[in-house]
Amino acid sequence: MITVKNATSIVLDYALDFGTKLVPLRQAAGYVLAEDLNADRDFPPFDRVTMDGIAIRYRTFANGERDFLIEGTQAAGVPQMKLRNSDNCLEVMTGAILPQGVDTVIRYEDLEIENDIARIVSDDDLREGQNIHRRAHDRSQGELILAPGRLLSPAEIAVAATVGKAQIRVKKPPQVTIIATGDEIVPVEATPLTHQIRTSNTWAISALLAKWKIEATQLHLPDHQEQTLGGLRTALNQSDVLILSGGVSEGKFDYVPKALTMLGVKKLFHKVQQRPGKPFWFGQAPNGTVVFALPGNPVSAFMCTVRYLEPWLRASLGLSPMEKKIAALSEDVVFKPNLTYFLQVQITTDDLGRPWAKPLAGGGSGDLANLTEADGFLELPAGRERYAAGEVFAYWGYR
Repeated sequence: MITVKNATSIVLDYALDFGTKLVPLRQAAGYVLAEDLNADRDFPPFDRVTMDGIAIRYRTFANGERDFLIEGTQAAGVPQMKLRNSDNCLEVMTGAILPQGVDTVIRYEDLEIENDIARIVSDDDLREGQNIHRRAHDRSQGELILAPGRLLSPAEIAVAATVGKAQIRVKKPPQVTIIATGDEIVPVEATPLTHQIRTSNTWAISALLAKWKIEATQLHLPDHQEQTLGGLRTALNQSDVLILSGGVSEGKFDYVPKALTMLGVKKLFHKVQQRPGKPFWFGQAPNGTVVFALPGNPVSAFMCTVRYLEPWLRASLGLSPMEKKIAALSEDVVFKPNLTYFLQVQITTDDLGRPWAKPLAGGGSGDLANLTEADGFLELPAGRERYAAGEVFAYWGYR
């Protein structure tokens, strides 16, 4: 049995690269960027008006003029106009190119307009060059805006659109198969008998993976040695990542570790000094497929996915490690086993913005419903029995 720290290190050591692919920009949100995005022109590409109002030559104002004849209107999206008389002004709209011959924009709120004369009625803070977004202020043509390894959120999508990327190169997510094992498992649409339960782990894990643009294949294997062996052989050949739920402990019908060994999968560790999720098994097949064999209890499988599989995915997709989150215990906790304890908690924030973790009493690692009340897991380190209110620990959230 190894520590959580060692298990984490081993898992991350086996991060993989699945290559890249081109996707239409409309489908790119949620993928990881795999190319440089450079400015194809200056940002902004012209001196841009930022307020509706009038544009004047500041020197005219500085010489004492407060009334300006309006020569015309510079709208957004039309070619640049030119002020003919420096004593006059042009009306300008937000987003328009700044006309030639002017250098300052005064908003309508500071004006009175009558008979094509704009009068400045509030000039206390009037400054030369105000309300103008200067050309190349944000980025210059050719400048790098986004580097590979960025998760494409709406903000990044907007940048990609601005530089004309109708298609964008992204990191290719892995092909994932999730297998639930056990004779007690029936499909979600079935009516279970009194000794059966509907499958849930594969759905929970699939939902967690969906945000990574992964459409996982879901399968089921009964507690039968030959069927387990055959099913795993097929899944290993068809997957970059194989995730198993159940059959990894030491029960009479737990065939998964033996079957993986028979198929040549290298065991990198089996059993972690933690609760829940102690029977967690991790390895790699000869063809490179990485295997996460998780316990069958719902909370155990869910926690291992959040704590180990998601960081592995981030590393494999070229993302930097997730910023460490912490939270303080809201009450004392006693946990006597010498194991790292992943405590289900609700997170609240006090008036100072500090996160507090409220422990949630549940029915153990089989209490799936308790996951709906929690926000994540507080990682309480092994080697002690008491954890005091106010102590701060690492927090792994899933909301």
